[in-house]
Amino acid sequence: MSTKTYAVRESEIERRWYVVDAADQTLGRLASRVARVLEGKHKPTWTPNLDSGDHVIILNAARIAVTSDKKESKLYIRHSGHPQGLKQETLGHLLERRPEEVIRRAVKGMLPRTRLGVQQLRKLKVYAGTDHPHQAQRPEPLA
Repeated sequence: MSTKTYAVRESEIERRWYVVDAADQTLGRLASRVARVLEGKHKPTWTPNLDSGDHVIILNAARIAVTSDKKESKLYIRHSGHPQGLKQETLGHLLERRPEEVIRRAVKGMLPRTRLGVQQLRKLKVYAGTDHPHQAQRPEPLA
């Protein structure tokens, strides 16, 4: 029996591609499942200082489900830094305008706020419809 701890190297990480259909799924529950895969926490070789996660493709972002009255009450707020530069937008309006951005922001909020989190977010691909240009990677459905 060995008492040494196994540490995975960057060259030993195998990345897979997964595809998720977001139609009629709850936004937060979907985002937490996807964030876990992007971080690599579903693998036994997860290391907190390495990006060992997989790529995720999300389809049908325009058909995401939201509970309660969040379409009218949830606000996305940003400020330009200039006087009177506050911009507010409801979830319903953002879903009409850019449904991919709603899912991207939900997943981004569940990833670490470090350079590693930025690197993990780059592996997320979100599309409003059912078509995607990643057929060559042969993505598998996420369980």
